Amino acid sequence: MRRFLLLSTLLPAALSAQSASVVYRLGKDTVAIEQYTRTATSLSGEMVQRSGAAVARVRYSMTLGRNGRPTGASIVRLAADGSLPPNTPKETRFTITADSIVREMVFADSVQRRAFAAQQAFVNFPVFVYGPMEVLAAIRKAGGVTDSLPALGATGNLGYTGFAAMSGDSVRLKGAPYAMILRLDGKQLLLSVDGTLTTNKSVGTRSTAGVDLAAIAKTMKPTGVLSLREVARGGFGQGGIVLVDYSRPQVRERTVWGGTLVPFDSVWRAGANDATHLFTTRTLTFGAPGGELVVPPGQYTLFVQHTRTGTWLIVNKQTGQWGTVHNAANDLGRVALTLAPNKDHVEEFTIMVKSLSPARGTLELAWGPSAASVTFAVSMGRP
Repeated sequence: MRRFLLLSTLLPAALSAQSASVVYRLGKDTVAIEQYTRTATSLSGEMVQRSGAAVARVRYSMTLGRNGRPTGASIVRLAADGSLPPNTPKETRFTITADSIVREMVFADSVQRRAFAAQQAFVNFPVFVYGPMEVLAAIRKAGGVTDSLPALGATGNLGYTGFAAMSGDSVRLKGAPYAMILRLDGKQLLLSVDGTLTTNKSVGTRSTAGVDLAAIAKTMKPTGVLSLREVARGGFGQGGIVLVDYSRPQVRERTVWGGTLVPFDSVWRAGANDATHLFTTRTLTFGAPGGELVVPPGQYTLFVQHTRTGTWLIVNKQTGQWGTVHNAANDLGRVALTLAPNKDHVEEFTIMVKSLSPARGTLELAWGPSAASVTFAVSMGRP
């Protein structure tokens, strides 16, 4: 009881209404804007996002009890003009008690209800809705959670959410689709959201300026398909075919090799979205004698590791996976790449399979200011 009273004293602490907007950018391009208001008893807001095919809006709210914990929440998904998309719930409601969380998906003619046993649960909101993390941060600061809480989203089963501690005023989000880094001030106000170390790559910055999200939604254009899929092809004599199937992300004024897009020492998927696949009908021998990698005919995935001492192409025997799935136990091997400046800036990541002769070729991966390449020999015999 004493702990409950302590939390009740600490959390609401005369919090006056705090309004903020967060602009999320992917490089130079704005991909979403969130605006919300937080008080001692509630948090409500709206987010507008440019998705691939459409512009979407999300309205959300959260009610808080005397101890600062959520007692209820609501999520409403809308089209750009504020209308409900067809065949979607009018609202998704959450009711939270000390030992359960109930989700109700409200349709025009029915309500789908599911209850989950969970102590002191939270709500997982859609991507680019990070204002509610101020509530979670306040609970954490008051000692109400040291690691994570059970959490429920608008769909799916019970998961979790929480923070992993980092240095200074930053924490890493746990349990959400992206492990965004959040920076908070002493009042647990969200200052920034950083996804550069995730596949999301967006960065959000707080402002106190109010915005008209309805008007912005009308002017926003869908992003279209980001990182279009492409196939690089090289021919090597009769029946000798080498293909690389990959996605083409754009630089968008970000740093590339050793920067935001290809950080030092991390294993990069050599593209975006689905794994980058290599197909060959011939045996390929990459690299120079003493450091070569022999790749028999077949299908593989490609990864890149860029370090301060060298850049490496990794050939992996697992196929059909998402590009962030790399199981080193399935590596066929790795070979050194040569990194050299491009003559001109390459905005869209570009892979080229160059045929130098029926028995020799070059694989080149160009992006931003530099290109990584390796030569390979081609076996003329059929397997």
